[in-house]
Amino acid sequence: MPVLSSLAERLRQRPARWLVTGSAGFIGSHLVENLLRMGQTVVGMDNFATGHRRNLDEVQSLVGVDAWHRHRFIEADIRDLDACREACHGVEIVLHQAALGSVPRSLADPLATNASNVDGFLNMLVAARDAGVRRFVYAASSSTYGDHPALPKVEEQIGRPLSPYAVSKLVNELYAEVFARCYGLPSIGLRYFNVFGARQDPEGAYAAVIPRWTRAMLLGDVVTINGDGETSRDFCFVDNAVQANLLAATSDDAAAVNQVYNVAVDDRTSLNRLFDVLRDALLDFCPDVRDLRPVHGDYRPGDVRHSRADISKARRLLGYFPSHRIEEGVRAAMPWYVSRFGVAAGVR
Repeated sequence: MPVLSSLAERLRQRPARWLVTGSAGFIGSHLVENLLRMGQTVVGMDNFATGHRRNLDEVQSLVGVDAWHRHRFIEADIRDLDACREACHGVEIVLHQAALGSVPRSLADPLATNASNVDGFLNMLVAARDAGVRRFVYAASSSTYGDHPALPKVEEQIGRPLSPYAVSKLVNELYAEVFARCYGLPSIGLRYFNVFGARQDPEGAYAAVIPRWTRAMLLGDVVTINGDGETSRDFCFVDNAVQANLLAATSDDAAAVNQVYNVAVDDRTSLNRLFDVLRDALLDFCPDVRDLRPVHGDYRPGDVRHSRADISKARRLLGYFPSHRIEEGVRAAMPWYVSRFGVAAGVR
């Protein structure tokens, strides 16, 4: 039985009240959707700085009226401690996804990154501690590995951070560890590696590469690859991230708690290869993309050259087995990308 199906069966027998911060965002909205499908009660919290109401509207339409009645939404900012306290009231499990993502954004505005990712994270820890939350699962980041050269990336071996964003996510791990030791707040950090899928924003200066390139291909715009295109990443489909969150939230193994885990597929895909994967997946919808070629620009400051995760720790302690590799995830997500971005290009 697939891991998510097994989790769904287990959760339906153990309904709980969950808080998902950043619930209108990409990963957060997928967590809300899956939890509601699994019979859980969900509090969502978002300030719409990077999330979108349309994501929640989409979830509502997908889960139906009855499930949506088990959802309560709070429009608030994690920089507001009182709002964090309200959101945590009566909650058993927190899935903390709210943050200001993006390495370039943090280089342009380190104060905003710190305010959300460090001050906001501390507010959530305090609120969860005071509310008696029994598990605090949070979004960590592969950026924490910094300049450590070893591949694949192993949780216990990190280097020096290469951006303010990486610093903020490392501080999250340190704070979570201290709160576990000093206050007994059980937590698990999930170091995401380039998560992608439906509802990921293609717009703006800090948009993720897969939706940005896919939209550009559909519209016939230029796709620019930073550097020579041999920079590589461990791309992780969003279903894998959902699985990891739910496993972390429900594990009964004491050894699995107060740990940090890689969430990826243990693979490397170059940007040049990614371009080919996206173009090939789009051929079924838009044959005109066959002859598209990328252009190459400058390397992006603060970027790590190569990234690949060792997921053996998550497999061993959480039972994590990714269901989608890069090609499978892109094909699963492509109909959504086309439905969202293809209209302007005349693609149906």
